[in-house]
Amino acid sequence: MREGGKILAATMREVSGAIVPGKTSPKMLDEIARKKIQGSGAEPSFLGYKGFPASACISVNDVVVHGIPDDTPLQEGDIVGLDFGVYYKGFHTDSAWTFPVGKISANAQRLLNVTRESLYQGIAQAKVGNMVGDISHTVQKYVESMGYGVVRDLVGHGIGKRLHEEPSVPNFGKPKRGERLRAGMTMCIEPMVNEGTWRVTTDSDGWTMRTEDGKLSAHFEHTVAILPEGPEILTTDDEGLL
Repeated sequence: MREGGKILAATMREVSGAIVPGKTSPKMLDEIARKKIQGSGAEPSFLGYKGFPASACISVNDVVVHGIPDDTPLQEGDIVGLDFGVYYKGFHTDSAWTFPVGKISANAQRLLNVTRESLYQGIAQAKVGNMVGDISHTVQKYVESMGYGVVRDLVGHGIGKRLHEEPSVPNFGKPKRGERLRAGMTMCIEPMVNEGTWRVTTDSDGWTMRTEDGKLSAHFEHTVAILPEGPEILTTDDEGLL
């Protein structure tokens, strides 16, 4: 999973570096991701998963998650969530990051900053002896203190030989609840944070989930291993920038 996580981080860096306002479409980014993952000897976890038609979920502005890549060019001021899964040597890793497209508004940048910080605050609670609820409560408390909504309809998850495993890892809840964290567990912690209401809707395609009020949403996710010495982020690169 460490090796697969490095492939995923390299994919995230290459795909995000290809974002050019007014020129790059989500479908182009999806193709870059597929080629990078397969060229690294791995397979995209999402392609064909429950019928999903692409290698990446690419979610723009008010799309929370599961955006199906299309040919619409990204525009200056957009925010775009890139969500990839990598299947390598029998194991999955999963990560998401939301990027600015060119220059974005101060409000959009604040949303990205808060969501990213909530991810790392949640990861800090992924320690042996803690419980899933300690992660959940920490994320919710921070996000809501900053005036945003935490999505309730979607949660993080265990990961390993299957893309989605137990336990579920909500981004809301009470501390000291849920499964106790043990050394060797691997899970995806993934706050999905909305500028306004936490409520979401699903498009007629059955995949694309949007904020109910049409406001912006951000999504940050890492695959994390719980080890005796503390949490280890598996979906980062050697520079530690993702």
